[in-house]
Amino acid sequence: MNRTIINTVFALLSLLSGVLGDRLTVLRSPSYVTFQDGQWPISGEKVPDLVSLTMGFSIREDLDWPGLAAGSLFQRPRANALIVVRGLDTLDFAKNISSYPLENPVPFTLDSVANTVHTLFADSTPVVLQLAPSEERLYMMGMANTVFEDLPVTLQQIRARLSQDGSVLTSLPLISLSRNNEADLLFLSEVQVLYDISALLQKHKHLAKDPAPDLYSLELAGLEEIVRRYGTDSPQYADATRILTSALQKFADDVANVYANNAVVEVVTVKTFEAPLTRKSRSILQISNQGSLYNLAYKYDYDYAVVFNIVLWLMIVLALAVIVISYNLWNMDPGYDSIIYRMTNQKIRMD
Repeated sequence: MNRTIINTVFALLSLLSGVLGDRLTVLRSPSYVTFQDGQWPISGEKVPDLVSLTMGFSIREDLDWPGLAAGSLFQRPRANALIVVRGLDTLDFAKNISSYPLENPVPFTLDSVANTVHTLFADSTPVVLQLAPSEERLYMMGMANTVFEDLPVTLQQIRARLSQDGSVLTSLPLISLSRNNEADLLFLSEVQVLYDISALLQKHKHLAKDPAPDLYSLELAGLEEIVRRYGTDSPQYADATRILTSALQKFADDVANVYANNAVVEVVTVKTFEAPLTRKSRSILQISNQGSLYNLAYKYDYDYAVVFNIVLWLMIVLALAVIVISYNLWNMDPGYDSIIYRMTNQKIRMD
């Protein structure tokens, strides 16, 4: 009896930890990108690999995670949008979406995915838009399309945008949120960025017709400031989560609409990021110039082993071919094996 009670308690605790912990939620995905139903946890450091696989790219190490099924070899999504929300562990989205526990929530970026897009589609103009908190609150990085050049990203630019017509201050029910508080302005500025990106995508739908896939990576820290200032039991936190949930759902719908349901939209909710426990070491892939202070080696490309094997075995085959041809030429009888000498000997006899 006691053992049954203990097993039931452990099962309830594991269920609660899977529901209340940090989450990876898939808001939108095309029919040929299948996410399995289940509570399989995924590590935070593996999220970039998951994004690469959903876009049809290869990764260095196999992702041993059963949540993503094998996709089609002839179809790949036209875009992938990943939004990281800091300050809470879960959002109240619809029930018909795929959601998974997030383990080891260490900070990560999609720089490797962006580099893959630019490398494979160098002749095209892929949209790679990355927004993340910084000392200026928001900034843009990557080779984004010129459509997003005028997108306000710093807090000063966002404040000016909030005072214009059509801003979220006039369209959203703020209720307990105030436009005079720094934390509220930061949160509303990030919501404004989501609405502006959606508006630009709706206006420039030709971006979805480019042969190169597009990548959107957004990290939102405004809700974290709301929690730090007001707490999780405050009406400001409740209103902010409600506004953010609605904004994310609208953003996912707009992205799916622009790309004709050929886009994947994920949301990662993280209470706090953990500092990765790694040993500092020198990487052989680290970029360094000759004569640097630390005497680092040259950068090696990821395809170095492939190119090395191709060159090595090609040289071996060519060397063997030269040896075989030289041996046969050296042992060839000119009067018997060569038609030139044979015709010459017959002509001499006839003369």
